Amino acid sequence: MTDAGSVRDDAPRTWRRYVYAVSHRDIGIMFLCFAALAGIVGFAMVLSMRGEMMEPGLQIFRDSRRFCVLDTGSGIVTLFFCILPAAVGFGYWLIPLVIGAPNLAFVRMGNLSFWLMPFAFAVFSLSFCVAGDAGGSGLCADWTLSPPLSTYGSPGPAADFVIAAMLMAAVSLLLAAVDFVATILNMRAPGMTLSKMPLLPWSLLIASFLIVLATPALSAALIMLLADRHFGATVFNPAGGGNPLLYRHLFWYFGNAAAWASVLPGIGMVGHVVYAFSGKPGFGRLGIVYAMIALAAVGLIGWGRHLSTAGMPFDLQAFFLIVGLAVAAPAAALIFALVAVLWGGSISFRAPMLWAIGFLPVFAVGVLSAAALNGGVGALLHGSTFETAGDGYLVVFGPAMAFFAGWYFWFPKFAGYRWSDALAKLHCVLTFVGGNLMLFPLFLLGMAGMPAGAADYPAVFAGWNHLAGVGAYIAAAGGGVFLIGLFEALIVRRRAGANPWGTGADGLEWTLPSPPPYRTFDQLPVIR
Repeated sequence: MTDAGSVRDDAPRTWRRYVYAVSHRDIGIMFLCFAALAGIVGFAMVLSMRGEMMEPGLQIFRDSRRFCVLDTGSGIVTLFFCILPAAVGFGYWLIPLVIGAPNLAFVRMGNLSFWLMPFAFAVFSLSFCVAGDAGGSGLCADWTLSPPLSTYGSPGPAADFVIAAMLMAAVSLLLAAVDFVATILNMRAPGMTLSKMPLLPWSLLIASFLIVLATPALSAALIMLLADRHFGATVFNPAGGGNPLLYRHLFWYFGNAAAWASVLPGIGMVGHVVYAFSGKPGFGRLGIVYAMIALAAVGLIGWGRHLSTAGMPFDLQAFFLIVGLAVAAPAAALIFALVAVLWGGSISFRAPMLWAIGFLPVFAVGVLSAAALNGGVGALLHGSTFETAGDGYLVVFGPAMAFFAGWYFWFPKFAGYRWSDALAKLHCVLTFVGGNLMLFPLFLLGMAGMPAGAADYPAVFAGWNHLAGVGAYIAAAGGGVFLIGLFEALIVRRRAGANPWGTGADGLEWTLPSPPPYRTFDQLPVIR
């Protein structure tokens, strides 16, 4: 292997290194920084909404429409600009390292994939500054952009900006997914068969197939939405023979697959952390892979649970009910496999391990709530805060716990420095407690009949809403601890070494210096 010092010398030193990035690590760190900034914006929206809802009446917003605009924007920011880009960022940074590849298969396409994201976010941000409907600026509609609210219900250009932003973000994710599939299938180190491949590339490979298969449906739906808005088409307008339910089917075909695509990379990261700190490496790994494949298959064909009130034929409702309940089987097998790794192991309760353990109950609650939102029960709870809480556990809270487990696990490899273990554990406790306090009361409110997206509510709902607001502020305090820990790690600069975690961390990435050289593997490792 080439000496690390010599290969670092030919790394670009100016802004060109990132603008014209040809290193998977540079693209990955840009995606992670972008996702972090978008996450701050998205959580600030959620925090302002939860602060508004701590008491009945309007305290922060002058009218309920501004609340609706933030409610629409927060869902789009969270999925399209935070959770999925964060998974992509980890993939770009880590895939070549863990499979022994020198770089990505299509690194310049990866660079294009990143630069589409900030442009998409800029276009999305402009939607808050232009007219949406007669009520004012910004888009006040369901975050899925379902017609008619997104067609003749929002005649201003705000909806067009949001549609354009979502299209660019979808193309970015599609390019990254194609890059991941090509890299993982064709550039593994000699001797690394699929059966020997670690969990992280497996999870990203499965998630990438979901994105590749589902993104064209979203793109088609958004393009037809633009045609309805500006070119006289009536694809989704019943007055012209169209059907608005077609949009919901197309969107949720993508949305359900994208939800599982955001969860699966986190499962791969949690697997790496659990194996590293449990003292039982390799136990049950193929079982976890099969469970992730099953989850992806169910996620691809189970979009009907989001349409429980759409009046589908009975046979189709029965099919989606069975598929929706079937998701519990591979999820239970996955949780059982990870718990079995912990059972009887010599567990080291380092900060990444606490995050990984915290992920398990959060993921379990998310899966159970998704299974509950099927059939007649799903029809009763559709559109309530119960649905909001279930999606929050599965698509936001669960991936966040897993991504932070991966962040603290691989940060020494990213930066070459060790994080304060005490600050990382404090961050974990505040996030776990705050996230549960923020989301779990919404289950109870939803079962009591409170609709999602309401800025005001009867006084009978005040207690649980106040508790949810307290939870949001506790989670925000956890975010502040994270920023303090980041600055502390970069200022104190405790050197990490090639492998700060010991014998449990046995992946290829831990054989390299921390941080790795600019050209990662000049000589490919051979897997025996």
